[in-house]
Amino acid sequence: MPENSTEVTAAGIARLAGVGRAAVSNWRRRHADFPRPVGGTDTSPSFSLPEVERWLRDQGKLAEVPLRERVWQRLAGHPAGAVTALIHAGCALLLVRDRPTAWLEITAVSDARMAEILPVALDEVLTARLGAARVVPTPAGPDLLTSVPLLRATAELAAETGARRAFEFLVDRQLDANPRQYTLTPPDLAALMAALAEQDARQPGGPAGAQAAARTVLDPAAGTGALLRAVGGPATLYGQEADADLAALTALRLALHSENASGTPSSSGAARGTITVRTGDTLRADAFPQLAADAVLCHPPFNERNWGHEELAYDPRWEYGFPARTESELAWVQHALSRLREGGTAVLLMPPAAASRRSGRRIRADLLRRGALRAVIALPAGAAPPYGIPLHLWVLRKPGTGRRPAPELLVVDTAESPETAPGAVGRDRIDWPAVRTTALGAWTAFCHPGAPDDGQTAHAPADRPGVSRAVPVIELLDDDVDLAPARHLPPPAAGGGAAELGRVAGRLDETLKLAARLAPEPAAPREPSGRTLTTVGELARSGVLRLRTGSGTGDGRAPVLTEHDVLTGTAPSGTPSGTPAPEEEPLLLEPGDVVVPVLGGGTVTRVVDDATAGAVLGRNLQLLRPDPAALDSWFLAGFLRGTANNRQASSYASTATRLDARRLQLPRLPLAEQRGYGERFRELAAFEDALRTAGRLGGQLLQGMYDGLTDGTVAPE
Repeated sequence: MPENSTEVTAAGIARLAGVGRAAVSNWRRRHADFPRPVGGTDTSPSFSLPEVERWLRDQGKLAEVPLRERVWQRLAGHPAGAVTALIHAGCALLLVRDRPTAWLEITAVSDARMAEILPVALDEVLTARLGAARVVPTPAGPDLLTSVPLLRATAELAAETGARRAFEFLVDRQLDANPRQYTLTPPDLAALMAALAEQDARQPGGPAGAQAAARTVLDPAAGTGALLRAVGGPATLYGQEADADLAALTALRLALHSENASGTPSSSGAARGTITVRTGDTLRADAFPQLAADAVLCHPPFNERNWGHEELAYDPRWEYGFPARTESELAWVQHALSRLREGGTAVLLMPPAAASRRSGRRIRADLLRRGALRAVIALPAGAAPPYGIPLHLWVLRKPGTGRRPAPELLVVDTAESPETAPGAVGRDRIDWPAVRTTALGAWTAFCHPGAPDDGQTAHAPADRPGVSRAVPVIELLDDDVDLAPARHLPPPAAGGGAAELGRVAGRLDETLKLAARLAPEPAAPREPSGRTLTTVGELARSGVLRLRTGSGTGDGRAPVLTEHDVLTGTAPSGTPSGTPAPEEEPLLLEPGDVVVPVLGGGTVTRVVDDATAGAVLGRNLQLLRPDPAALDSWFLAGFLRGTANNRQASSYASTATRLDARRLQLPRLPLAEQRGYGERFRELAAFEDALRTAGRLGGQLLQGMYDGLTDGTVAPE
């Protein structure tokens, strides 16, 4: 592909230069020599990548384009489309990993010759890994010739990062660039679903012969392959996806995610085993009608009306009742059960309405009576799309012949767990380690190892007020058969009980007294003095401070300081959203750093202390790291909070207010004077913390009193 055929959008330019899209718009308006659009539309133009690189480099805004960005821009600008280019790249990476010598021999020739001989090698490696009846077509023809420069560059990236990580980077970029085209299962949620199935396999009544992990796993709505990639240990994987391109990408992801050709296991995910992915509508054209899997993991499409209600009326899979047109999720539940062997486990992500809609009550009742539905676990809102509602996990086990139905259903509410940090709900705010601990802890206690292998369970350890309970099935078989966990969980003692309310009242009294002591005294008015001002951008250019933007990526060993943590003054509560690129280090906080939210237009800053140091900087946060020999951290943070300062540095061009930290101003003062201001700002921050704590304790005491008076645990006198 000729170099000048690679195009880049404004968003891509912003990513290359490490700025926001507003900065790119400003460059286009202010610089007459900025490259002209070569494609796209008036509202979303595209530019020549080489011209953009040259301009950025001439302006001193770019030293060198990272290799991964070059590869992505080539892929995104491929004439046949990004998905076709991504499939070609995945096939080449599989060849690079499994047959590196063959790849080196093939790439030693010209591009034209390489396009002629490459299909044979790709066909061999794809057949060996995915079988003859695979969903990944062998790249060939003009499209492959166009892809050759991309494949060479992708192989270079694989030499730096490894084939699996190179492909994951490209796939993640494609998913991020087209969020409305794909229904994603976040990796933490996928890991939890796989762990629930594997934990059940270790318990009495699990799949025969299953030990450390389920051996045969099916995902009938494979999507991007997240659930199958989360399966641990040796496993034979089966997946079906209606979209042919997505099925091909999933097959390649699974093939590259497993161990390499030499037999060395990958750092995570399933070891090398059979991978079978098929294309088709699962409910109408099941690709695995004879499969009896150890486990089924599924994130089905929600609220589908056209799932095959008319033509599938007499399908033998509806063992628990024919689903209504509005109950497509219950059709997926029964399909999952039909593809399990006796004692096998299915874990499905479900909308909360599926637990309570009247149209599905008869099927829910039969699932309970026959012991097929074992647990309903409520997740915090934001766990997966749609992010605004708290989704459920249903854990099912296929009843065995001759076994008595389980007499209880486990219900769990992870959003109300004490392990979950307050306010840790919403996208990017979920405390996944706490959610995982609560869900797996309750499920392990429910499936007690000492329980007899007759379908019954030792339930007492699973009961935690407000969090989990083993509910007798007979209690659920009423007119509604409502399985929403919140309806069946006993509330925790009001505010922790009357004694705890007394302790909260005592802490509130102490905090209010502290806030009164810290309240600033009114200052005598004075005329504003003329001061020489500078901006954060000027200080950054002179080396007095460093300015960075958070991504929330890390190696998993450190928590993430999220935007919510900064706004509420709480400890770092987030988990990494991915792994940083090999050439990048996780952006870890140091004492004295000043953190400023990007969005919202509020006057909020945070000076990092020893307790917060070591955390990863989260998304939508900017880091200002001052040189302590020239700039005091508290002086910097205090002046950044000025209302007028924030107003002139904020952009209101879109629906969300965005703060450009480079435009924030502060006076040029000697370090000694800075420290005088800084000490005053530190006192104000302590006062603010006391007010925030008092507000939280007051709210806790208030709600605890309401709860105690209404449930009878607190007397009115």
